[in-house]
Amino acid sequence: MTMIWATILILGVLITIHEFGHFIAARSVGIRVERFSIGIPPRFMSITSIDDGWMIRIFFYKRSQGRFSWQPVVEKTISKIGRIGSETEYVIALLPLGGYVKMAGIIDESMDTELSYKDDEFMSKPLWAKLWVMSAGVIMNTILAFCIFATIGFTQGMPEVSEEPIVAELQADMPAIAAGIQPGDKIVAIDGKEIKTWRDLTTVIHGKPNTNISLTILRDAVQIDLAITTTFMPVPTNTGMDTLGAIGIIPEIEYRDITVAEAFNIGWIRTAGSFGMIMMSLKMLGSGEASVSDFGGPIMIAQLAGQTAEAGWIPFLTFMALISVNLAFINILPIPGLDGGHIFIHLIEAVLRRPLTLKARITIQQIGMAFLLMLMVTIIFNDISRLFN
Repeated sequence: MTMIWATILILGVLITIHEFGHFIAARSVGIRVERFSIGIPPRFMSITSIDDGWMIRIFFYKRSQGRFSWQPVVEKTISKIGRIGSETEYVIALLPLGGYVKMAGIIDESMDTELSYKDDEFMSKPLWAKLWVMSAGVIMNTILAFCIFATIGFTQGMPEVSEEPIVAELQADMPAIAAGIQPGDKIVAIDGKEIKTWRDLTTVIHGKPNTNISLTILRDAVQIDLAITTTFMPVPTNTGMDTLGAIGIIPEIEYRDITVAEAFNIGWIRTAGSFGMIMMSLKMLGSGEASVSDFGGPIMIAQLAGQTAEAGWIPFLTFMALISVNLAFINILPIPGLDGGHIFIHLIEAVLRRPLTLKARITIQQIGMAFLLMLMVTIIFNDISRLFN
């Protein structure tokens, strides 16, 4: 159950925030928004902005002309004389997994071909307005990630690792537990070399992956010698991947209160760092250090959403911020069907100084959607394969 509500919450919030960015950007430059939906069809309830008021409708199955179909079962008009309606339909849909915005005069996933180039249509707007509208979703996801990281930083404080070589926690299924190390143990020597700080400790262990070492620890003022075999962990570097030694111990971490300015700095650093992690992953994919099979899709997101939700609100919100950054990055890629694909097409038209034909636009959109579908099928296959391995 935790996995279900956590997944719905994360995807619902992130996609709705993304689409809300497109919505407010479109309204800011005078583009008519035909529909703004929280969730995906079928519709459950809608409020339509009309002249002299609002039209409220509730949808459900209803028998009509001898068969049942999903249609309005309740219709009510709230009057406000003199009000000028925008004709936008605000929808709460039945499936709470995201949302979408339908703008007038745009060739998108709906493949609309009825373009009249009116003043309130997307295609009639100048290039800067089109780029602003198409990039607004990515901007909103980035801002959301920044706000989450900054809020967590301000609430939690600045983490500072204690310099004392004292074990605070142990990681499961790691050599330290198997060797008998306990929380509170102080490591005073490794292979006879004196250890004074946690930095000394990590420097020695990181340099000895898959190696037999001897530890001298202090436990309740009693000195104990332990033999242990380190394991390894891969770590990305500027030149690729490096292998470091590890035994599965965690230092004492203290948190100090920080200012709002420091929280903003944390938000910026962690957001930029998240984008950097994605760039590093793509670099590893290109160099062969990683493969497409390493990437996860909706099933992995659901699993991690459930795990982080059970771990607490800070891990859960951190995971939400990371997915928000991923959503922003993916959407800005110049692939037809994504926001970056729309931006790329408009930039091509600006270079050519003429618009592409309607047929060419639809063809490009169809190719992009086919590519995205194949990519999604591949990632979901990886997810399913991971479940059985």
